[in-house]
Amino acid sequence: MDEELEVTVDGISYKVRELSEEAQAQVSNLQFVDAQMADLNAKLAVYQTARNAYQAALQQLVPRATQ
Repeated sequence: MDEELEVTVDGISYKVRELSEEAQAQVSNLQFVDAQMADLNAKLAVYQTARNAYQAALQQLVPRATQ
């Protein structure tokens, strides 16, 4: 199924192929930035997971406080 790409601006949907070349270029820019942000968010999730693992390992290695 070949769905036509649409973009919504101020609550109004537009078919990308019907937009001006300049508007289509901005849609491409937005798609690129959105993809980069998704990549960064995925990397951040990996780094946060690693940080949590390192913190848990450190907690096992330091002396326990006695009360």
